[in-house]
Amino acid sequence: MTIQHQQRAIDLGIVIQDSERSLAFYRDLLGMNHEGDMPMPIGGGGTMHRLRCGDSLIKLVCFDSTPEARPGSGGIEGGTGYRYFTIHMENIHEVVAACEAADVKVVTPVVELRPGVTIAIVRDPDGNLVEFLQMG
Repeated sequence: MTIQHQQRAIDLGIVIQDSERSLAFYRDLLGMNHEGDMPMPIGGGGTMHRLRCGDSLIKLVCFDSTPEARPGSGGIEGGTGYRYFTIHMENIHEVVAACEAADVKVVTPVVELRPGVTIAIVRDPDGNLVEFLQMG
């Protein structure tokens, strides 16, 4: 069997607590294009905010009733499972400076992992890890 993917990107669902704070982070600060909202038909209802990041779709889901579980503590090494996702960018230093100015928690400051590969990691308003990666 050969798996045939229908698109070059992924869709990522992130459950959030506060739509305004998360949209301010993902849309306003990180520059994702807000394509629209739709009702969330599962989980007791809520809203899905659909944002475009390159070819990927980031779905911010805010339920009417806030779930009890929270993101795992510690950094990337703090547990198994989904720990972070990566956004590729051209201006990592500017983005991290904008995050710092907006009081976003910087977990890993800008660091060159190897020649031509630079990363930084921040926490979104719900405590999820977001890695920024710049190549070249």
